Amino acid sequence: MLPLIKTSIPPREILMPRLEEVLYSGYVAQGEIVEEFEREFEKYIGSGYTLSLNSGTAALHIALILAGVKEGDEVISTPLTAEPTNVAIKMVGAKVRWADIDPDTGNICPNSIEENINSKTKAIIVVDYAGIPVDVLRIQAISKKYNIPVIEDAAHALGAKTNGKKTGNHFPFTVYSFQAIKHLTTIDGGALQIQDKELYEKGKTIRWFGLDKSKTRLENNIQIQGYKYHMNNVNAMIGIVQLENIESLIQKYIDNGKYLDENLKGIEGVELIKYYPNSEPSYWLYTLKVDNRKGFIDMMTANSITATELHKRNDKHTFLNDFPTTLPNLDSFYSKMVHIPCGWWVTKEDLDKMISLIKKGW
Repeated sequence: MLPLIKTSIPPREILMPRLEEVLYSGYVAQGEIVEEFEREFEKYIGSGYTLSLNSGTAALHIALILAGVKEGDEVISTPLTAEPTNVAIKMVGAKVRWADIDPDTGNICPNSIEENINSKTKAIIVVDYAGIPVDVLRIQAISKKYNIPVIEDAAHALGAKTNGKKTGNHFPFTVYSFQAIKHLTTIDGGALQIQDKELYEKGKTIRWFGLDKSKTRLENNIQIQGYKYHMNNVNAMIGIVQLENIESLIQKYIDNGKYLDENLKGIEGVELIKYYPNSEPSYWLYTLKVDNRKGFIDMMTANSITATELHKRNDKHTFLNDFPTTLPNLDSFYSKMVHIPCGWWVTKEDLDKMISLIKKGW
């Protein structure tokens, strides 16, 4: 079965010597290797300060805290995402208010964001779903107009670009996941890219129990709620090795995605996803809309290719549905949405097989 997602690990002869060096160094907790990974990741992104963490969920949680979201506040978000995006909102005691999606892209709709802003709105979370960049310029304009910070969940979108700049350059907070199946994995982990140096320093304190690691325990005086969210040297070393070839790895996703874009045009029963002007997806998943989705999935499965909608729309979770509402664009999009493989493991033969099968119908 051709999998939808697959973990990429560097060759044994490259990774293991450097990993063993850390493992037997006598120090495997957060240290200089973590610092090195953060500085290398900053170079890759091209702006801001990298706060490495033990998960993308931790990054979301800290981003919400740094954005000033508190109990009883509201955060506008999208239901088309993995659950942690919205579970994190509940972690700070805030409520989730749904915006509808853009039916052309599946990403959060700027018009719907603006329609849902009220006096309790303290942040907006946007998600580059499946590696497709959001409408950056319009969302930036809304953020500026209402003075509401934007948190970009780019867990699917490492390396995606808008106006030639990677995710991580466009909003005050950008969240990354380095969980096992993402473009870059540290086995488990995440990062928060922060544009403001002062907030970055505050984030470092929150990351480690409210303690300032530049001081001794005896010199510290905890003044803020903190958590055990740090990354360790072992995960960081894996990340450093991964970063050395991340451009070529992501390019494989992009090349495969573009090949599918070109060769799936004009097929009856298939509608391709559109992308915003001057944006470049990183194609963590290849998303398309199809008639008779169940028939499509059954056909692909019978031919040993994984096809699935993957994520449950978050407004169907009782815990997350604080303000039940009608979302007509999501209703239409989700009824047809399906993902097929396009990652680094997908060969030209695999792509041509999928294209041929889809052209034959289901």
